[in-house]
Amino acid sequence: MNVKKVKYVLWAADYQRCLNFYHELFGGDVSFSNETWSEIVIAGATIGIHGGGEGKRTWTGLSFQVDDIRAGITRLKECGGDLTREPVDTEEDPIHLAMCVDTDGNEFMMTYSRE
Repeated sequence: MNVKKVKYVLWAADYQRCLNFYHELFGGDVSFSNETWSEIVIAGATIGIHGGGEGKRTWTGLSFQVDDIRAGITRLKECGGDLTREPVDTEEDPIHLAMCVDTDGNEFMMTYSRE
């Protein structure tokens, strides 16, 4: 057996809105799309978006490391997402972490590392 691709799947009440959110926020390439299932590739990772979700707040475990977390937060809000926790700047922790939510209730992290 040969693994061809690893995908992380999100459920969305409105798959097209969710797909557009990730495309606009992270500039991912849509590699497949139909009326129930879509795939978007972001920094080499494939995220599948499946329609039929309930749109309820759901923790995904996804984390996106960006080069400018403040610009990322601004763009998140412009794309219709929301911030559930601001990143906290400390000298002890070189990784800054913002807790975010997409347009369909999927929670994810946005991080920045000074290293």
